[in-house]
This record gives sequence, C-alpha cells and structure tokens, in this order.
Amino acid sequence: MANTSSPVQSQYLHEMGIDQWELIHPERLTGYQADLTVLPEGCKLLLVSDEKPEGKLAEMFERVLKSIKLDLSQALYIPSDQFTSVESNRVDWVWFAGCSPSIELDAKILQSPLLSDIDGNNQHRRDLWQQICAYD
Repeated sequence: MANTSSPVQSQYLHEMGIDQWELIHPERLTGYQADLTVLPEGCKLLLVSDEKPEGKLAEMFERVLKSIKLDLSQALYIPSDQFTSVESNRVDWVWFAGCSPSIELDAKILQSPLLSDIDGNNQHRRDLWQQICAYD
C-alpha cells in the first residue's frame, strides 16, 4: 500500500494519529466500482495494447491513423489492463493490438497482433487494412 494524501492532509491526519493509505488492488474489494477516466474531447481512436507505440512503431501507428483520416492528436494509447477504467463510449474507433476486447462496444473495432508484429509483416498489415476498409 502507498500513502497518497496531500502534504497538508498528511500533516492533519498525522497530528490526529490517523494513517491514510491507498489500496494497491482496490478491485479485489467486494462491491468496488472505479471511477471511469473520461477521454479528451477530440479523441477519436483508442489504442489498447501492452506495447506503447514509440519510435518506428509510432511512425507506423501514425500511417495507420492517416489511412482512416485521423492524426496523432486524435488518438490515445492505454495499456490493456487499464481499458476497463476508461469511458470508451465517446470514441469512434478502438484498436486492440495484441489483446482482445473484454466488453461489447459501439465503436468501430480493430483487432490485430502487437504493433511490433505487424511492422514488416505484409499479411498482418493486409489483415488490418481489410478491417479498416470493412467500415467504409
């Protein structure tokens, strides 16, 4: 567990003899419901993957975005274990790279291997392109 209160709050609690802690795994508590993270207004595509697009992979990711008429400012990356804590009903596209959708969504869904597996693999790129074209 980790202490997460502000310095002023910590001081008050310390003076009263009260320790404040944050649970590492609050989802393990019965009845726990996490607050959903609201996506930025302009977010049109959510990339859900355990591999963050950086360097060469970010360039490939940007090319895919351009193919669906989006740019990097309209896309957001989140690790797959955080997907259920995001309010995803506002995005047009959700791209699951290297993981599977865990809930039913109203958005256009792309499902592929990890970005590193797509890069340089013509069959994976073709499969992704066919998914994109299916929504046109």
